[in-house]
This record gives sequence, structure tokens and C-alpha cells, in this order.
Amino acid sequence: MKKDSNQSVHWGILSTANIANKIARAIGLAHNAKLVAIASRNEERATAWAQKHNIQTAYGSYDELLSDSSLDAIYIPLPPSMHAQWTIQAAEQGKHVLCEKPLSANSEEATLMADACRQNGVQLMDGVMWVHHERTNMMKQKLTDLGELRRVTAAFTFNWENIPTNNIRVNPELAGGCLGDLGYYCVRAILWAFEEMPKQVYATARYKVGVDFNLSGILWFEDERIATLDCGFDTGHRKWFEVAGTHASLVCDDFTIPNSVESARFWIHGAENTKHETGTCIQEVNMIERFSSIVQSNNLESQWSDVAVNTMRVCDALLESAQQEEIVHI
Repeated sequence: MKKDSNQSVHWGILSTANIANKIARAIGLAHNAKLVAIASRNEERATAWAQKHNIQTAYGSYDELLSDSSLDAIYIPLPPSMHAQWTIQAAEQGKHVLCEKPLSANSEEATLMADACRQNGVQLMDGVMWVHHERTNMMKQKLTDLGELRRVTAAFTFNWENIPTNNIRVNPELAGGCLGDLGYYCVRAILWAFEEMPKQVYATARYKVGVDFNLSGILWFEDERIATLDCGFDTGHRKWFEVAGTHASLVCDDFTIPNSVESARFWIHGAENTKHETGTCIQEVNMIERFSSIVQSNNLESQWSDVAVNTMRVCDALLESAQQEEIVHI
């Protein structure tokens, strides 16, 4: 059903996970969205969170929130192993779903999630914020200046010197691991640049505490194009990518989260080196406004679920390759 474009989209959040604080702020800043309800498996925690964020409704179970007929859209910041269950249940309740990345524990679950949302006429999008930044559109337009695209290189790492035992990133039962947490962004950058799936991949990984702790991969595409990525919890903070063509290259050194809200930058290196910058932009607010506009119009945009599922397909292939120590065809 089309929602009145003058009426704010009513949001609920499924869990009081730390990232929910950032999205709650983004919903508050978005011009077409309103945060109405929060749910936790602990009613006291939900009530305290609602009071802190000035939210009118708190639920002590996820099912109660999904049954709230006043809600249009749900944000799911649960561990990846729980994404499929609650996305499918939300879709069956007629709720549009913004799901935190990685979209799911594996690509089979991702496909089931996308199918459920499509069958129930609701939007599915993963929470990859950087693709909604104004800079991303600028960079996309500049790719044509690089000549024929030949290579993409991406990295996202941070150094966990003391591994927290209670963090979902290092819990294999919750689908933790550096590829889903960090490499997911790198894979998305590669698909964003080349706009097609790779033919085959190869990866190597080091495992620690039951999950992939660092991983490096190579992806082969048509026309002899190649992409490489590395991600991990054991290297200094890096969040950059390079797209190289036959004439020039584009470099962004903070693509996942710009170092400044007021100005986001990137460079073109070629015959002349040029720096490009955007003005003030909060990428998570853009994401909420984009999603909410889809809900208001009810013109669903399948490309968001398609690219999320494809990202999971590539991640699955990389993990399979690392485990089997051989090339995996997609």
C-alpha cells in the first residue's frame, strides 16, 4: 500500500544493539521518518532504551513489535545468524526491512529473505551506509574518466589486540568473522565498480577463536579484469579502495565512514592528480531517507536486495575457497 508522501514512515527497531543508537539518531534527523518503537528480549532494557531516546513504545519481545500495525519499516541490528528468521517474519507481517550487514549467515538464507520480502511486497535493503553518501554518486560518475576499468583493490581492517570474548564478531555460532563484518564492504565496493559478478574467486584466511580472523582474496571477472581484497581484525585501521582503469585511477582512503561529516574526499590519479570533495553529508541519514521514500511511494527497488544477495554469494565463495584452499567458481 502506498503511504502518504506527507506522512513520516513509522519505524521500529528490533534489538537495542549498539548500532541501533546510530540508526535511531539517523531516523530522528531524516525528514521523512519517525522512530516509534523499540523491542528487546528484556522488557526493562527496552523501556530504558525508549526513555533514553524519547521513544513512545517499548516491547519486551520481537514478536510484539512485529505485530504493531502502526509500524511501516523495521531495522534489524541483530547478529547475522538471526537475520533470516526475523526478516522473514517481518515481511510476513507486511513490514519493510532494513537489515544490518552482513545480510545473513549465508547466501541461501539471503535468497530466502529476498524471496519473502518480494512475495509480501515489501522492500529489503542491507545496512551498507557508504553507498548512500553523496560522494559515492560523485565517484561513480568519475569512473568513466578512468578509461576501461581493469582492477579494483579494497581493504578494511582494524587491530584487535585484546579479543573480547563476548563480541558477536568472534562468535562462530552467531556467524561472526572478519569477512562478514569487514570484507562485506570490500566485496560491495568491487561489485559497485564492476557492476557484475566474478567468474571465480580464491581466498586464504587465518582462523582464530573459531572464525576467520583475517582473509585475503582475489576475484576474476570477464575481460581479464581482476579485484583483490583483504580484511581482518589484526592490522591497523584501513578503510580504502582503488579503482584503476587504462587511463587513470580513483582512490578513496575512508570509503566506509568518511573522516569528516563536513567534507568527504577522493582522488583521481592520472595525467593530472586531482582531489574532489563533497559538502556536509551524513550517510546513515541519507540511507534512512532513501529507504523511507521507497516505503512512501511503494515503488520497490529490487536492486538493493539483488546486490545484497550477490554480496553474500561472493562472500560464501571466498569462505569456501579459504576452507578448501582452491579456486571456487561462481
